[in-house]
Amino acid sequence: MRTEHRVKAVSNGRDLELTRQKLVQTLLEQVPEQGLTDTVLEGLALVRCNEPVTCTFSVYTPSLKFIIQGNKILELGDRKIAYTPLSYVATSVHLPILGRVERASADTPFLGIKLVIDPQEVADLVLELGDKAPMAGGQDCPEVSCGLCMTQMDQGMLEAVSRLVQLLETPADAPILAPLVRREIIYRALMGEIGARMRKFAMTDSQANRVSRVIEMLKGRFCEPLRISELAERANMSESSLYHSFKQITRMSPLQFQKKLRLHEARRLMLTEGLEAASASYRVGYESPSHFSREYSRMFGLPPRADVSKLRGEQRGVPA
Repeated sequence: MRTEHRVKAVSNGRDLELTRQKLVQTLLEQVPEQGLTDTVLEGLALVRCNEPVTCTFSVYTPSLKFIIQGNKILELGDRKIAYTPLSYVATSVHLPILGRVERASADTPFLGIKLVIDPQEVADLVLELGDKAPMAGGQDCPEVSCGLCMTQMDQGMLEAVSRLVQLLETPADAPILAPLVRREIIYRALMGEIGARMRKFAMTDSQANRVSRVIEMLKGRFCEPLRISELAERANMSESSLYHSFKQITRMSPLQFQKKLRLHEARRLMLTEGLEAASASYRVGYESPSHFSREYSRMFGLPPRADVSKLRGEQRGVPA
């Protein structure tokens, strides 16, 4: 019996690798240049990186991100997640993420797939599944309440993701088949190791869902001074309960979350709109340019002007 299990495991591993290799070839054809490429399919973007990237910052939207080739490290607050080929990350809320690509070259580029998910899609499917979806999570993501978690792709998930990407080669089929494949991918995620975490954010009366509303508020009003009491009222939670739950989900306090959003937007304004540091600092809500410069240097490792000059020189264009 044990021999049969070992033979089956080897066979399954071989099938998984063959499917991955075919998907790698499709991605190389679809994304000949380095960078993030939006596709004609709703919510689907493809990522290619031909060299290691030391550190990039971006705000992750609710999505599923699949690694097909290469290695990557994500940092969310005090937590680091390393993911490798055939692993994927689910983001349930908007989160400020630091990321770096550790393994990539021109011959073997880093390849990834991003599928933006409407939380309502998840909620609708959760309601339809009822008690069929697993209530307990697996062991790959011990932080049960975290808004970012990782697991491994199985053959079913890999085949579904491959079919979605392959629809780029047959655009006439996409309007009918793409929504069906999207639904299958979400279904497989809900039924897998991270399903229990995704359910928490889909339940309207859960603390996770309430915190997600606060995150939306912070994202839309990060330039404004906001008090924890105002955020707690928005979530219909006590201040202490909101603070604890917010930190569980985002691995940072509401103030730290707001600060990251401000600094990221200021960096974008300087890089893409040519604003000086002082102007960018006022635009994102800072009252003191010197205070802004200190916090910017602490987060990005360089003063604003030096950091922007370095970014312009690198021109990597690969998101976290």
